[in-house]
Amino acid sequence: MTLSRLTSTAMAAVLATAGLAAFTSANAETIKIAIAGPMSGSVAQYGDMVKAGALTAIEQINAAGGANGNKFEAVMMDDACEPKQAVAVANKIVSQGIHYVIGHVCSGSTIPASDIYENEGIVMVTPSATAPQLTETKKRNFIFRTIGRDDQQGPAAAQYIIGKVKPKKVAVLHDKQSYGQGIASSVKKDLEAAKIPVAVFEGINAGDSDYSAVITKLKSQGVDFVYFGGYHPEMGLLLRQAREQGVKATFMGPEGVGNKDVTAIAGPASEGMLVTLPADFSADPANAALVKAFADKKRDANGPFQMPAYAAVKIIGDAIAGAKSTDPTKVATYMHKNAFTTPIGKVEYDAKGDLKSFKFVVYTWHKDATKTAAN
Repeated sequence: MTLSRLTSTAMAAVLATAGLAAFTSANAETIKIAIAGPMSGSVAQYGDMVKAGALTAIEQINAAGGANGNKFEAVMMDDACEPKQAVAVANKIVSQGIHYVIGHVCSGSTIPASDIYENEGIVMVTPSATAPQLTETKKRNFIFRTIGRDDQQGPAAAQYIIGKVKPKKVAVLHDKQSYGQGIASSVKKDLEAAKIPVAVFEGINAGDSDYSAVITKLKSQGVDFVYFGGYHPEMGLLLRQAREQGVKATFMGPEGVGNKDVTAIAGPASEGMLVTLPADFSADPANAALVKAFADKKRDANGPFQMPAYAAVKIIGDAIAGAKSTDPTKVATYMHKNAFTTPIGKVEYDAKGDLKSFKFVVYTWHKDATKTAAN
């Protein structure tokens, strides 16, 4: 059709569309999105997982035209999983005028940083911090998760212990930190409610290299099952040193111990460790193309936090498009009121910013750093 044959109505539509396109292009923004977590330190592997998921999502959203025409730019922030450093990172994010954060990763660093984000109206979505205190103790409008809470994960572990393992005497250990102590306490509560004796409930010091004192206590109490709330460096040492001292008890931990480096530390002693993890979203056939996108960038999609991190970015992007605004207040409101389709399934938030539902799965860990669903 030639231009001379356009009706006046059609011409008006063409001009309106052209004008809208010009307006959208002129007003499109580059939105900085901070990826905050341990990029260094003993649990940097978890920061790498979050980074892999978030970067893949940013690249795919940008390649598809952006979030309502706005492109994302990643800004890396290292908190080393240290609370004080996390506060410094949060203040740096505020000073740089960044309005969106993926992270933090460890609960102990996420909680103090989140106070700053909430006060400053910055949207934060953590793909890994599971401590209930993050959203339970204070009213939150800007703080969200793409992972379940410890009071969802703890009962999943306890249910398996009670129904499948049926131990005679249990030790529950933790690393004295928000995440580890919180989930250990949840497991202990459920075990005691089921009349399973918890003979030892004790904290260990994260970063120590010798746990012989607590292992001696495990032996003297004759425990046949050990639950540890914490991260893989301490779990790896506990496993190795316990086996060296003849402790044959089964060990179990939360997603913080589900890292291939637990095997690098524990060696053959890691065989048979039980761990609660998010479902393996990389094995979902619906995510096959996404897994390939990870692989094309030489990133591993198989881990507890990659897909939740990808989902966190996607939700922010979808909320910006849905709210037709980059204003974090409007975006947060949209997130609270709407459902999102993500690689971890349908996501809906409650008033606290927690997921309305999330499933943790029990796996058996193997000495070659692989895992299989537990019987």
